[in-house]
Amino acid sequence: MVYFLLINILLFFVMGYDKRQAKKRKRRISEKNLWVLALIGGALGGAIGMQMYRHKTKHSLFKYGWPALAAIQLVILSVLFSSVFT
Repeated sequence: MVYFLLINILLFFVMGYDKRQAKKRKRRISEKNLWVLALIGGALGGAIGMQMYRHKTKHSLFKYGWPALAAIQLVILSVLFSSVFT
């Protein structure tokens, strides 16, 4: 659970950082690296960061993919924790 929380916080802040870099026209985080962070558990934090920072919201793959991935990750997490506590 701690890992899940930390990876989501990380991707949330990475989205804010990438948005600031984009505004300054400086070196950015690659979309590949953003997806890696989402795939290893940070999709919910990324989706929240995407909305809060208004970053990558016009990219359909991010706009629909991250919330869908977050839902899948939450289901997996709930199954894992329900089996642990039963």
